[in-house]
Amino acid sequence: MITLSKSSRPAAARDTLVILDDIAQLRTLDLERSDRQYLTEQLQADNQLAVCDVSGRIVMAHLVKAADGHVQMEKARRAGDAMIARLNSAKRSEAQLISLHDDGDITLALAEGAALGNYAFRKYKSDEKGAPTMEKLAIIAKEVSTKQVEELEDIVEATCTARDLVNEPVSFLNATQLASEIRTLAKSTGFKVEVMEKSRIEAQGMGGLLGVNKGSPDPPTFSVLEWKPKNAVNKKPLLLVGKGVVYDTGGLSLKPTPNSMDQMKCDMAGAAAVACAIALVAKQELPVHVIGLIPATDNRPGGNAYAPGDVLRMHSGLTVEVLNTDAEGRLILADALSYGERYKPELVMTIATLTGAAMRAIGTYGTVVMGTAADTEFQKLENAGNSVFERTARLPFWDEYGEEIISDVADIKNLGSDLAGAQTAGKFLARFTTHPYIHLDIAGPAFLTRKDSYRTKGGTGVGVRLFYEFIKQRAAAR
Repeated sequence: MITLSKSSRPAAARDTLVILDDIAQLRTLDLERSDRQYLTEQLQADNQLAVCDVSGRIVMAHLVKAADGHVQMEKARRAGDAMIARLNSAKRSEAQLISLHDDGDITLALAEGAALGNYAFRKYKSDEKGAPTMEKLAIIAKEVSTKQVEELEDIVEATCTARDLVNEPVSFLNATQLASEIRTLAKSTGFKVEVMEKSRIEAQGMGGLLGVNKGSPDPPTFSVLEWKPKNAVNKKPLLLVGKGVVYDTGGLSLKPTPNSMDQMKCDMAGAAAVACAIALVAKQELPVHVIGLIPATDNRPGGNAYAPGDVLRMHSGLTVEVLNTDAEGRLILADALSYGERYKPELVMTIATLTGAAMRAIGTYGTVVMGTAADTEFQKLENAGNSVFERTARLPFWDEYGEEIISDVADIKNLGSDLAGAQTAGKFLARFTTHPYIHLDIAGPAFLTRKDSYRTKGGTGVGVRLFYEFIKQRAAAR
């Protein structure tokens, strides 16, 4: 990961990233007139990125133009990603970012795009071919404080840790190892964690988690994370629940389509988002009481695997008719939601790579949201999403969707019709909590098959920055 630091003065010979809001500001840089003119001409044609080689020193500039603030920030992130790509192509290891304007948020956004764009999952590579070479980025900006730079570095680290977890194959990251990784995060950032093994999960009567786990050679885990500062602004906790299916074959309802299992190591992206967001909140010591629940298992067709037609008795006591074993995420989340009732939370949020229907609805460009919480809570989440450009799209949550999951042989069934699959999944989950509830379906943005600027190919770490911004704004508003 690239190291970010605050610096007081620029270095004359160092590769330089420049952000400005007026082309005339280029005059303040130590450049020959011809080089300055070359950059000016490029910015006049395309304000996103101008590049100049100054006797072997790379100088790149991004011009901020008047637009909606969130759009400006996203353009800055994308410019930062393009700049870091140029530096890596040139095999550079250090650079400086010089700000010539007064908007600290946009300056930090460019640095964020550069740092996130510098990510690569290299654990299983045997050589350094194609690896990022950039290691350090110094930020020279009067409008940005050292504390803000340190916060940004923590945000990038948490997001990249989530990406690492999502990119890990199940040959390493089974449910037990996921719990171990969460313990490591807890030790390094300060939140508390309790991990329940299979015997305790059985004692809790978590029929959904145990049912999905029946076909696996590896035991399930159930992790309870908590950050409870003494100065918490909320009397009742915020409860985050993340889907931890470390690999999903579909079970006996084996995934039928070509390549449909290739990315299924990403089915624990919700768990990664919850764990890394709470780690970030703890590291930044935000004054908000947050609890995270992560049920974890893989879903395989082996051994005594649960089958379509089976009826599971859940932690809540409700019975569920299984119509499709590939609708497993909602089963393990349901047990976690029921377990979470004991905390009497002010708001419950689930995050999961839950349905193909969500991805078909809005693609990979954002997160589908729905639920029973007040409109104001959805607006706060949307505002946070716009700030970090992890946008949310709210779907209707009409009562009729709940009627589709009524079972003839059990209380409910784990599958609705072939229409509105995202909402019927959400209605299933809503049966297991009595508190204000928001469900985030990240099936689209959690794992990309090709790079999208600073959202690199593979695991994106979606949800970490969104949750952190949501919680940070929540703290500031109290």
